[in-house]
Amino acid sequence: MTKPSDAPDAPDDAARAAGPRTPRSPDVEPHGAPLGGACGEPRAAVARRVLPLRAEEAWDLVTDVHHHERWVPMTRIDGPAALGVGDVFVGVTGPGALHGGPGLADRMRVERLEPPVTEPAGPGRTGVAVYRKLGPVLLGTAEVHVRPLGPGLCEVAWVERVHLRGLPRALTTAPLRPVLGGMGWYVLRQVAREVAARDEHH
Repeated sequence: MTKPSDAPDAPDDAARAAGPRTPRSPDVEPHGAPLGGACGEPRAAVARRVLPLRAEEAWDLVTDVHHHERWVPMTRIDGPAALGVGDVFVGVTGPGALHGGPGLADRMRVERLEPPVTEPAGPGRTGVAVYRKLGPVLLGTAEVHVRPLGPGLCEVAWVERVHLRGLPRALTTAPLRPVLGGMGWYVLRQVAREVAARDEHH
């Protein structure tokens, strides 16, 4: 599932319309620190964005992996229309992937789907989706965290802990981190622009 997550946006009208930049969260440390990870887990690539959506609506949008075809460059998603825990899907990335051509296959299994809950008088519950990467090249996890910030506002975090199969994890995790963090930043920018464009037409 590239540019560092804290890189500034271009000051274009679409970006301004997409809402404020994401503030630092108490559960997401800057510069790729683990988000909710246990001691000894590799540092994660983290991108985050505030969206002008109710957390439950944002959850439905970003955890439907078929929507990722609109946001991740040159990537198609092969898998069931509706995914539940235990289901497997494949992201295929390459110049002709969107037209059925071959590419780098990223096979993943859904390990966790816990939707967010917005509480009128409290912080609510952060939603967490976890996708386990099964290869053949990429291993590790990709996660989506959706944290309610209010009745019509939430923060989405895109978290990746990924390494390459067949090589020592320590040798590949660190070089991949800025690439994956930048990809997460790009994806969430596309999501924000899509939401802003939709709101303009309503």
